[in-house]
Amino acid sequence: MLDSKPLLEHSTFPALQRTELKTIQVNLGYLCNLSCVHCHVNAGPKRTELMSKQTIDQILAFADKAKVTTLDLTGGAPEMNPHFEYFVKQARTRGYRVIDRCNLVILEEPAYPGLATFLAEQGVDIVASLPCYIEDNVDKQRGNGVFQQSLAALKQLNDLGYGQQGTGLQLDLVFNPQGIHLPPTQQALEASYKTHLAQEYDVVFNHLYTIANMPIQRFGSTLISKGLFDDYMALLVASYNADTLNDVMCRNLISIDWQGYVYDCDFNQMLNLPLANQAKTHITNLNAHRLTGQTIATRQHCYGCTAGQGSSCGGALS
Repeated sequence: MLDSKPLLEHSTFPALQRTELKTIQVNLGYLCNLSCVHCHVNAGPKRTELMSKQTIDQILAFADKAKVTTLDLTGGAPEMNPHFEYFVKQARTRGYRVIDRCNLVILEEPAYPGLATFLAEQGVDIVASLPCYIEDNVDKQRGNGVFQQSLAALKQLNDLGYGQQGTGLQLDLVFNPQGIHLPPTQQALEASYKTHLAQEYDVVFNHLYTIANMPIQRFGSTLISKGLFDDYMALLVASYNADTLNDVMCRNLISIDWQGYVYDCDFNQMLNLPLANQAKTHITNLNAHRLTGQTIATRQHCYGCTAGQGSSCGGALS
């Protein structure tokens, strides 16, 4: 695991303040059926951290008071939490937009039959990781056979209406670079993805999000082991784009860990950097009305969100 000191010591990153809270991103646990090289969570099959139903209910109660619009469910593989379907049903009943950050392969696992159908019936938006449309590249990052399993999952989702015009079932894909590179231009890469996946595999989707790899947890450890950590951080800092600051996700989002503690973003959660540089705060003790205007905890890793065209959970920022 990455020693966080290189990121958490002195920071030159500009100060940021919060706007109105719109999204709660919930990490339902670090358990995952994959162990991807680029994972900033260090998730995997041996992780045991999983959010309880009690904590889920506490988050829903806070969301109701805060009047947010979106619950963004992530992990690990969020679907592996035993209370995932309960959470989704409760959120959709309340009228929230629900995003499932899905690794696709989970939809092909025998232990989760009917999962794709459940997501479609609930009208859940799917943001799915597919770091390349070339099989060898995907398998190098995510494990042997993952590309073919991902294709099978995408076809299953297409058959249910995901990515198809007029269905309202949103299917977005996520690209992550390999190595110490920034993502290419999102619009051009999306066009390449759509052409290749349609022509070669008869697969369709709505949008492609390009996201830079964060130098923390598993990816950060890989950089350190290869002697590339300093080079990658230098690239992020040198590529800083001030035009992205107004749209970084932490300005209108909070991140909740599996125990219910609150952070400014998912990346800060992985570095154990509490909300607003304050004492660790549980969701049951958070006042949504006091968040607006609050200073966001920033460190050197924040350059990963503002390098080049910018990077967030919703893709490029400029």
